[in-house]
Amino acid sequence: MTTQDRIDGVDALRGFALLGILLVNSMAFASAFYGLELPDPSYDTGLDRAVHLIVALFFEMKFYLLFSFLFGYSFTLQMRSAEKAGDAFVPRLLRRQVGLWLIGLAHGVLLFHGDILTTYAVLGIALMMLRTRSDATLWRLARFLVIGTALAWFALGVVAVLEPPSLDRDAIVAAAAATEAAFRGNWQSIIGQHLTELSSVWVILGLLQAPSALAMFLVGLIAGRRQILSRPQENRGLLRRLVRLGLFVGLPGAVVYAYTGVEMSDTPLAIIGLAIGLLTAPLLTGAYVGAMVLLLDSAGGRWLRDLLAPAGRTALSNYLLQSLICALIFHGYGLGLIGHVSPLETVLIALIIYAAQLVLSGWWMRRFAYGPLEWLLRFITIWRIPQWRKLASADQQ
Repeated sequence: MTTQDRIDGVDALRGFALLGILLVNSMAFASAFYGLELPDPSYDTGLDRAVHLIVALFFEMKFYLLFSFLFGYSFTLQMRSAEKAGDAFVPRLLRRQVGLWLIGLAHGVLLFHGDILTTYAVLGIALMMLRTRSDATLWRLARFLVIGTALAWFALGVVAVLEPPSLDRDAIVAAAAATEAAFRGNWQSIIGQHLTELSSVWVILGLLQAPSALAMFLVGLIAGRRQILSRPQENRGLLRRLVRLGLFVGLPGAVVYAYTGVEMSDTPLAIIGLAIGLLTAPLLTGAYVGAMVLLLDSAGGRWLRDLLAPAGRTALSNYLLQSLICALIFHGYGLGLIGHVSPLETVLIALIIYAAQLVLSGWWMRRFAYGPLEWLLRFITIWRIPQWRKLASADQQ
């Protein structure tokens, strides 16, 4: 593989991650009951539950970890890029993280309260502070974050099983109805609801997503140092072990997480299932990495790499574009379809959006060096105007 092939492989993985992120986020856009202890009473048939089960099994809690792993991996590429350009890395990274945080804040307020960019921006500072630590130290910290977070939620689940909290179903239904009405309102109502959601979602981000994301940052940093993704032939044994570990440990854990989350969401067992999911989700994510890298490195996988890589190069723009399209479909300043689309229809809408993004990304990257938001973030990072039009030597990192 050429150097460009290797970069394309990383970009293709990022493009693949966009699919999982969209499938999960579209569910949150489509129903005010998403993430609550009760299923949406309007869509609670066997088919609806089956769709939710599949999304939870294969996508929830796995693909934001894949993005996190790639963030850590790309961190090493940014360090090399700064060294090549003769720039001081720390000021450059700090500017990048500030830019990412501002973009994420706008995303969370205007489009989707489930934004992950602001979390990445903050955790990126922690990654910068840890960048000189040894691989062994980073690996121990990553394991501590994953296992410690899972154990904390498992303990919470055990307490809830021993002393089950009362579940006010009427209050949950009323809260979901109020949320749905707010998202069907005008733009002031929608932004107000986003701000309301953001005031509480930080608890989930801080106690659930952030520790696991930082752990995957660290694993990605280790992999980037060793250039695992750019040397697939030399690491085929490792990649195959990742696949086996994900299938035999990660997948069973995902089954427990998905079943308890969908079929037992109103019981304390859902918390224990969540803890098991937190512990095993990185392994299934690792299987996705291993399987995709092996596939993209094969003779038959080149077409898939070429299809996915442009979307991965414009991942930031595509991530916000996904939210914009979903907001226009489900929010009141668009079609206002929240609560009126079944889970299966939501998945089909997401697949159509993703297919369109693959086509649009390919068209865009044949003409331009960066996606629109990638160009803006790079300008903030290097503090000079980047090349806009496509050049053969354009930096694709």
